[in-house]
Amino acid sequence: MILNPSISAVITGGASGLGEATARLLASHGVKVGLFDLNEERGEALAKEIGGVFCKVNVTSNAEVEAAFAKSRAAIGQERILVNCAGVGGSVKTVSRDRQTGEIKEYPLDNFERIIQVNLIGSFRCITKSAAGMLTLDPLEDGDRGAIVNTASVAAEDGQIGQAAYTASKAGLVGLTLTVARDLASEAIRVNTILPGIFDTPLLQRAPEPVKAALAAQVPFPKRLGRPEEYAQLAYTMITCGYFNGEDVRLDGAIRMAPR
Repeated sequence: MILNPSISAVITGGASGLGEATARLLASHGVKVGLFDLNEERGEALAKEIGGVFCKVNVTSNAEVEAAFAKSRAAIGQERILVNCAGVGGSVKTVSRDRQTGEIKEYPLDNFERIIQVNLIGSFRCITKSAAGMLTLDPLEDGDRGAIVNTASVAAEDGQIGQAAYTASKAGLVGLTLTVARDLASEAIRVNTILPGIFDTPLLQRAPEPVKAALAAQVPFPKRLGRPEEYAQLAYTMITCGYFNGEDVRLDGAIRMAPR
């Protein structure tokens, strides 16, 4: 897929971090970008800066997602690109014992459901609605009709203590990739997934510097946190390289996460 002003894209979680970096890179190639996010202030400012459109949306809501796609398409046209970056985390052990009282605590299932709803079902919801829209377009000269990039995590393969829900949600995205790529192959839509390691996103930027330095030291090489622009670079390759399909790719500096 050759990127130019005739191409439109939708990026969930597009107002900051990995999504923002991807939006900026695509826009630098002339792509018209729709930003799906809950952060209205950041989203509107970024959309204005890159000439895109912001849609306030909770990806767990079918009605909100449908309305967001309708708004984006009315402003910039039917997207050929979807990048799913919206996601949440949280750390709770499957069961735990209170150190003071010895009380046994079970995992709060509402938290498990929340993480699955956002990370896995929310991403799949956007995939189905975006792909349905892509089917209304003719393939480009190079054969592509559309390209989808999902965001999992290295936790999908080496989840740490307390990450049961997060790991399940991200492993689910990895598991979906080849199947969805096969589902959409006959319609010339490619699907790939990135598994980022420890990235310097707004969430991590709030951590104390010693904590960030300790995390960076765990990376074999280069010994630093990942940069959102590096995620965007891989997403760009997945979108533009026509033979890239059905793949799950770690982007992590060769880190393999320890149990904690």
